[in-house]
Amino acid sequence: MNKFRSYIKNFLFFMFSFLIGTKLVMCAGDTRKVNKPVVPNSCDVLKSSNGNMTSKIQEGINKCAKKKQVLTLEASGVNNFHFYSGPLSIPSNGGLFIKKGAVLSAIADPNLYDKGKHMCGKLDSSGKNCNPFISVQSADNSGIYGDGVIDGQGNSVMKGSNKTWWDLASEAKEKNKSQNVPRLMEIRNSRNFTLYNISLKNSPNFHVVTNNVDGFTAWGVKINTPADARNTDGIDPGSSQNVTITESYISTGDDNVAIKAGGSGKTQHVSIINNVFGKGHGMSIGSETYSGVNDILINNLSMNGTTNGLRIKSDVSNGGNVSQVHYDNVCIKDVQYPIYIDMHYNKNAVGNKVPKFTEIYFNNVRVLTLGKFVFNGLSNSKLQVSFNNVKVKKGSTWITDHATLSGKVTNDVTGNSCPNYNKLLNIKN
Repeated sequence: MNKFRSYIKNFLFFMFSFLIGTKLVMCAGDTRKVNKPVVPNSCDVLKSSNGNMTSKIQEGINKCAKKKQVLTLEASGVNNFHFYSGPLSIPSNGGLFIKKGAVLSAIADPNLYDKGKHMCGKLDSSGKNCNPFISVQSADNSGIYGDGVIDGQGNSVMKGSNKTWWDLASEAKEKNKSQNVPRLMEIRNSRNFTLYNISLKNSPNFHVVTNNVDGFTAWGVKINTPADARNTDGIDPGSSQNVTITESYISTGDDNVAIKAGGSGKTQHVSIINNVFGKGHGMSIGSETYSGVNDILINNLSMNGTTNGLRIKSDVSNGGNVSQVHYDNVCIKDVQYPIYIDMHYNKNAVGNKVPKFTEIYFNNVRVLTLGKFVFNGLSNSKLQVSFNNVKVKKGSTWITDHATLSGKVTNDVTGNSCPNYNKLLNIKN
């Protein structure tokens, strides 16, 4: 009888744990019901013309936002399609619809982005002296739509210099300095911002950054920037919640996506679903995690040619709790480090912000080529990872230090390509 009771007790505990685990998987990610975006009505159409169009574009954005509509940018012709502009801001209920064939191009003049210290376009120790090309500040229900392009012109020579924005970034690395260059887009202290079908390229720095945002959707976004363009992250959700990135292609010179949680608060409820990554540094969490990262779902992701695959990075200067991270249905090819979880991201870091990584789940992951799998923890913390139906190439290398790995990994992976990769790779901007 005691054995029977013990059996029933263990069975019920197992079923309860299974159901709770299933609930976590199913409920992970964005808590919103995210549907395919609908383009708002347009109140005006602006045609491309020569010269600086900043004031005309900004006036049109502001006018349309008052009507809860967007401004349309339309190319004047096949040889006249650029809208050259300095910094723009998008208010609540407004935005842009950039039609196919039109290109919104950021003028490569550091003076236009300078925050007042005359350091934009130069090197220093902070790299925080340029405003972004597009700012969304304390705005609700706005967005950028259309099949057109936003070009940050990171490859263009800066006015008053013989260097491009990217040249300055390379020089900063050589001199152990920080480059003052503009980000392409920053969304801060806002709610419900949408990027839909738009193409982004050649940002001088990060392409899209969110900070303290509740509700961000990137649907059908294409980011296509050279792999050697330094610090050109694709999309970085930071201190934000209810984030969805879907149906998108990201190929760039740094992290394809980097989920961060700095001093503005934690990041949670993030869904990254049905995406393809080309070049870049991978699907990352960190390095800033000290405010906490939790409830993250990465589902149906194809990665081909990134340096890292699925990556969580932090250290004692930036660390915090990272938990409830679910990687489901991921295919990885030609990636040196398919899985890289590291609590020593900055080897020289000092501090007391000790990272802790728990409830990290890898489910239905295929790694088609040889790689190094790294799990680098700390003796005074926890690094806990669980595997289910993870298949890798025989001969891959595993490096584990102060990490607890559970579940099963097999060396019987099959296949030569990842889903949808060839379909989405042929992107021309």
